[in-house]
Amino acid sequence: MGAGTESVGSGRAAVPPGERGATRIADRVVSKIAAQAAREALGPLPPDAVSPHATVVVRQNVAHVRVHVELDYPSDIGTRCADVRHNVVERVVALVDMEVPEVAVHVERLHPTPHGVGQGRTR
Repeated sequence: MGAGTESVGSGRAAVPPGERGATRIADRVVSKIAAQAAREALGPLPPDAVSPHATVVVRQNVAHVRVHVELDYPSDIGTRCADVRHNVVERVVALVDMEVPEVAVHVERLHPTPHGVGQGRTR
């Protein structure tokens, strides 16, 4: 008998990797990955902005993600949210191999930037 092929005295054959069990990744781990991915997508935040945070519900290897962000204003809010969605999906799939059918992005607050303050309404 070769070394490492079977434990000595166990009397059992080695269990194939696919039959040993399953790995479960906690929702909070996926939410941390999603929040970090949102931070990466947004780049530098306004000075008084709160860092993005996420809530995630995982069911049968499918992650339902909700990300809360604060953005500077004026900016292209739709494009920034699309960037967040794309980056969150990409990172969750790459790091934990879960399906992400949608990412809901909630803009909690807009922060006026200095060049936007006092200009009034823009048409």
